[in-house]
Amino acid sequence: MLQIYKVKIREFEEKDLNDVYEIELESFPNPYGKNLLLYYHKESPDTFLVAEFLKRVVGYVIAVVEYGDVGHILSIAVKKEFRRRGIGSLLLEEILKRLKRKNCKSVYLEVRVSNIPAISLYKKYGFICKGIIRKYYLDGEDAFLFKKDL
Repeated sequence: MLQIYKVKIREFEEKDLNDVYEIELESFPNPYGKNLLLYYHKESPDTFLVAEFLKRVVGYVIAVVEYGDVGHILSIAVKKEFRRRGIGSLLLEEILKRLKRKNCKSVYLEVRVSNIPAISLYKKYGFICKGIIRKYYLDGEDAFLFKKDL
């Protein structure tokens, strides 16, 4: 049984790249490549976080600040065997705190219309659906645009 208090949220380090990439591959039909992950790390190291359990990376979140005061959560994922145990919530809570500390007034993200668990998580944290982006994903699936004021 996972003991959530043993999960540590910390900033991504380059040694985490293969673990994060593995989570990308198992989580998304069109995963980010390793070079893009490294780009986001260099672009915004304090908002690229990993969840670590027993020294193993089991999840991550990437966000950037746009327009000076708008946070954009680009990706959040948890290793399949660790899902539905609160790790996504820990990552989301920490990234929201960090974006607020960076003086973001709001945060937004896109989510597949079919990703019911993620949609439920975002609603639980006060995100509101602001619209649909048609054919947002490479496979043609639509995305919901979710926003939250900080």
